[in-house]
Amino acid sequence: MLQESSVDSSGSRFAPLVVLELASDTKEEAITWLLSRIRDRQQNGGAELLVEQLGPGIGVKEKENPNMFLVGASMQRLLCGAEDLGLFKECTDGSMRAFTFASKHNFKDFKGDGDSFLSMAECQYVIKHELDTLRAKEETNVPGYSHAKLYPGKSIIRRLLSKGILIQMFPLHEKEELKRLSFSWYKKVKLSLQPLDDIRHYYGEGQALYFGFLEYFTFALVPMALIGVPYYLFDWEDYDKYVVFAVFNLVWCTVILELWKRRSASLAYYWGTLCRKKAFEEPRPGFHGVLGHNPVTGRAEPIYPTSKRHLRVYLVSLPFVLLCLYLSLYVMMIYFLMEGWALSIYDENPTFWTHILLFIPSIIYAVVIEAMNLIYRYAAEFLTEWENHRLESSYQNHLVLKVLVFNFFSCFASLFYIAFVMQDMELLRQSLATLLITSQILNQFMEAFLPYWLQRRRNKKMIRKVQKRRMYEEKELPLVEQVRLEADMSTYLGTFDDYLELFLLFGYVSLFSCVFPLAAVLVVLNNITEVYSDAFKMCRVFKRPFADPAANIGVWQLAFEAMSVIAVVTNCALIGMSPQVRSYFPESETQLILCTVAAEHVLLGFKFILTFLIQDVPKHIQDKLARLEFESLEALKKKVDVFNSRPCWPNGAGSFPKKMCNMLTTHRHRQRGKLGYTHCYMDRYVR
Repeated sequence: MLQESSVDSSGSRFAPLVVLELASDTKEEAITWLLSRIRDRQQNGGAELLVEQLGPGIGVKEKENPNMFLVGASMQRLLCGAEDLGLFKECTDGSMRAFTFASKHNFKDFKGDGDSFLSMAECQYVIKHELDTLRAKEETNVPGYSHAKLYPGKSIIRRLLSKGILIQMFPLHEKEELKRLSFSWYKKVKLSLQPLDDIRHYYGEGQALYFGFLEYFTFALVPMALIGVPYYLFDWEDYDKYVVFAVFNLVWCTVILELWKRRSASLAYYWGTLCRKKAFEEPRPGFHGVLGHNPVTGRAEPIYPTSKRHLRVYLVSLPFVLLCLYLSLYVMMIYFLMEGWALSIYDENPTFWTHILLFIPSIIYAVVIEAMNLIYRYAAEFLTEWENHRLESSYQNHLVLKVLVFNFFSCFASLFYIAFVMQDMELLRQSLATLLITSQILNQFMEAFLPYWLQRRRNKKMIRKVQKRRMYEEKELPLVEQVRLEADMSTYLGTFDDYLELFLLFGYVSLFSCVFPLAAVLVVLNNITEVYSDAFKMCRVFKRPFADPAANIGVWQLAFEAMSVIAVVTNCALIGMSPQVRSYFPESETQLILCTVAAEHVLLGFKFILTFLIQDVPKHIQDKLARLEFESLEALKKKVDVFNSRPCWPNGAGSFPKKMCNMLTTHRHRQRGKLGYTHCYMDRYVR
């Protein structure tokens, strides 16, 4: 927890965990209404959280926003919130089970009042969940804002965000814990594994899984890099040796992805996210439509016809994507004209400078590709938002599909053209090396250096103001200054761009590394620097993100597997083009093509057999999950039998109090759909 804490009027200890920043001109009645809803008891539809207004900062204050509030919660409230969320924790018997407040002392590391039982990331996630599920009751609009309509059951925080009344909501850093993590993570160069448990403890499972995958991908590339170095030292014109390398590439792609599933399943189990059931998804903040009723929850919410969304997707978004692909193809043809021009100059006057000129078109093309990808990303986000998807998962799937298709085409179309149309392996090596090196340099600049430089410029006045006060040099930064400093930092937009970069690097290695074996070596070096640059930007550049209790890398697993299938086709075609294979079919080109296609199908079949043989979840974890599900169902049966044998009739023998029955019913509705939970109220009165 943060060290600066206070005691509120009710006697509960207040440790600030989350910051809410409202617009500086927010009307007083709206602020009063929001704070009352946050503080109100759950029985009255409130979040039952603690909230205080942030005081003024040090020095000049004319530009400081006064409407910044710190949100915290009592430990009992956080523990009950953890039960509501179904957080899995380790029990004293070593198994992972959904946390319940009634059986809290059966969980490992629960001591005293459980002050250190939940990590700070988990506490902040609980508060975020409680704020997100704070819903409108009878209000028709936000007080003081007639245009900010509210519907019964509508998320208040999401409506305030979409209307610009709430500027941002972010979790606070814990300075001492961040220092320890920074030291063990990136401040010292070492040949050791990343502190994944510490990363998960501070940032949550989603971030830890990304860095786990980055680490795993780097180690998985080492065998290919070690094999690629001697291949690179051989004669370039002898393509026969690449047949073995291409076959190894095919097996490597499949095996590492399947083994990663097992690795991620093991991590997710011991982190308590593999067992969790996905909660019912609420509408996105930007989703709009005519007010109606959800057929599942019965709550009032906007309704938007699916047919209209499909029309927008297929009549607007799809043609736009195809148009962008055509423009990318047009830029590629300009690149080939530049290549021909540079080659003609070199042929006329083969000097050192004209040889350097041969790389200029590829460098320019790589820079143009990065710029096109960036512009297209904004267009894809705008289009996906305009499509008006109801669920966040649907929004992310459509966005990922748009971005992946364009990035794959823009980055690899020229390489496919050179390999299979021009059949110029020397130009393919040159283009692949230039694209790979240039993209790595640009990504490191855009991801770490540029955001850090911009953030320092934005916070220059704050840094100078604090540095002038020598009293704080040897002490902690005051809480007020820490909050305002973090509020001005850049917002971390998630792991989307990080996974996209790894996806493209995986494509460079798996598709064409047989003609440029050093590709794996370059990617290993890039990933090593990526670990430190990503760790640096997480700790120094961006606001702390809320934890994401992920159990795997999601849709990116499918993206990598699709790339591995394409790699089979590409490598088989490259093998068929090798002189060694062609020598077996000196007279019939058709037989060569048929044999290549047959070999491709055999390898694809072998790939799918490997996928089937390598289990996604290790056997010992499967047994633990099956045992947990069996015990949960047995416990649920016993509790239902006891509950049914004690009817809720007033003055009935052996009956529950009527008020307690109502509380139990309410709690059952809140927990409906979760497997493996134990009713808090039922535990208290049935046992």
